[in-house]
Amino acid sequence: MLINVFIYDDNEARRDSLIALLELTDSMHFVGSAANCTSVEQDMLSSKPDVVLMDIEMPETDGIEGVKRIKSKYPFIKVIMQTVYEDSDKIFNALRYGAEGYILKKASVNHIIESIKEVYNGGAFMTPSVAMQVMNFIKKPTPSDQKMESLSPRESEVLKYLSEGDSYKMIADRLKISYGTVNNHIKKIYEKLQVHSLGEAVSYALKNNINY
Repeated sequence: MLINVFIYDDNEARRDSLIALLELTDSMHFVGSAANCTSVEQDMLSSKPDVVLMDIEMPETDGIEGVKRIKSKYPFIKVIMQTVYEDSDKIFNALRYGAEGYILKKASVNHIIESIKEVYNGGAFMTPSVAMQVMNFIKKPTPSDQKMESLSPRESEVLKYLSEGDSYKMIADRLKISYGTVNNHIKKIYEKLQVHSLGEAVSYALKNNINY
């Protein structure tokens, strides 16, 4: 099955290189692009992407506003944020609004393709340096949170690895459990934290500065 991908980037040369990459990848299908998110709802309606590669810094309407608007109307569309900078505020906001992935623009071609496949299949994706920024974002201790405390030790462990940028498969390998079991744990995490995406779950955990 082809993965339909839409690209937001105000740099025409980078857009063209990403389009070429998608067209050369058998499992990918390029469905559209734009230089900003001014018409993001209409873009999603007309192109019907599975995954969006979202630049953060764009004129008029940026990527943070873009992911917020996409997730409010089309929560099933997966969004991968792309940026030049490891900006912890922007990383946190992107996750808070529901982004499933966050990679640097300097990421390798293999990382870009891997990130698209991972989020399409229900996982999350962060390059290691971005994952480190996420883990270091919250410094001050906060009061305990009842929703977080409702998680089982194994669910907390799964959430910890997600926060570090591990994929479902990596978590399954670490914990010596099946991919399906990881997926079941994540469904329970969604229910207990009352969230609807991996990005929201990770953001919730980070906001409450949970010490695993």
